[in-house]
Amino acid sequence: MTKLTEQDILNWNGPEEDYMNAGQLAFFRELLVKLQDELIENANTTTGHLQEHESAPDPADRATQEEEYALELRTRDRERKLLGKIQASIRSIDEGDYGFCQDTGEPIGLKRLLARPTATLSVEAQERREQMKKQFAD
Repeated sequence: MTKLTEQDILNWNGPEEDYMNAGQLAFFRELLVKLQDELIENANTTTGHLQEHESAPDPADRATQEEEYALELRTRDRERKLLGKIQASIRSIDEGDYGFCQDTGEPIGLKRLLARPTATLSVEAQERREQMKKQFAD
């Protein structure tokens, strides 16, 4: 089996029963693992950076430094949540559910998965959820 590229994924127009074939699953697994590794590396860098914390003598410098740390921690918190979604997507590949909408069971679509590899809903299902959320929020 040849390794698929992003262009191969974009150009795919095979029969529906070939959707999420072994090559496509391998491509998305590799993509997700790469994203996971990047997030873990970022977390390790942040941990090391925060442990090097030196207090600045000037109060303005200290305030700036604290604001930078707070921003970095908020970013890492978002990445931590994304890491959970990535790991769930990898499990979904292992279980054979990856690429199919949780609501409808229909294919999510390769282009959507390339744009958002952790997507669990088709565009239509996502729009329905957002519409319902908007209606109940009003």
